[in-house]
Amino acid sequence: MPIVNIDLIAGRSQDQLKALVQDVTAAVTKNTGAPAEHVHVILREMQPNRYGVAGVLKSDEK
Repeated sequence: MPIVNIDLIAGRSQDQLKALVQDVTAAVTKNTGAPAEHVHVILREMQPNRYGVAGVLKSDEK
């Protein structure tokens, strides 16, 4: 049972998230041979003020 964890900054639409899950499931199925019903995709969304790069919060970027 493949489990895929994806961390991303919040802000994408429900349609975008649905498409992401569908595309990731298809890629895992294609490359592992696992049936789609066994592929688990976990999306974890972070608020921009909870994620930083190079010492700068994403919420503080211009």
